[in-house]
Amino acid sequence: MSIEIANESGVEVDEGTIVSVARYALDRMSVSQLAELSIVLVELNVMSDLHERWMDLPGPTDVMAFPMDEYDSSRRPDAAGSGPALLGDIVLCPAFAKDQARKAGHELIDELHLLTVHGVLHLLGYDHAEPDEEREMFGLQNRILADYRTARDEAERAAAQRDADNRVLGTVGLDPGTSPEVPRD
Repeated sequence: MSIEIANESGVEVDEGTIVSVARYALDRMSVSQLAELSIVLVELNVMSDLHERWMDLPGPTDVMAFPMDEYDSSRRPDAAGSGPALLGDIVLCPAFAKDQARKAGHELIDELHLLTVHGVLHLLGYDHAEPDEEREMFGLQNRILADYRTARDEAERAAAQRDADNRVLGTVGLDPGTSPEVPRD
């Protein structure tokens, strides 16, 4: 799966975790490993221009999704003639999202993770124009984010445990990357 990210917003963010949450969401939604996604972080004036041009709505917004290909989840990645599916572009505006994060009581990166998953779901055809659609999309979005956080926390705990184990092995004179020789008959 190819995920490209470009930060043109002037706001410093951890781009790696944005890619990570996008990849997690795509995996959870069983999107083909051949899929391609682009994520762009932009300034307020750029987002405002996009919002007005494509949605006929004034001012900036937090996230916009621009689907490229109709994603066919039933198509096998090894089917004849199947090439990479260009899912599309997710455009995020960190300057706009910063105020939303403050109001929600969490960090900017958490808001950008939420918006990234939101954008992925839009690219996959989910919408929230109607109450039933909104319940479905936001419920799925919240489950993906909660599962991502759990998986991230477990991976961090496992890495910390490996580091602690390696320190102990080093203290007793064992190279953490090798195992002691076992005598053979």
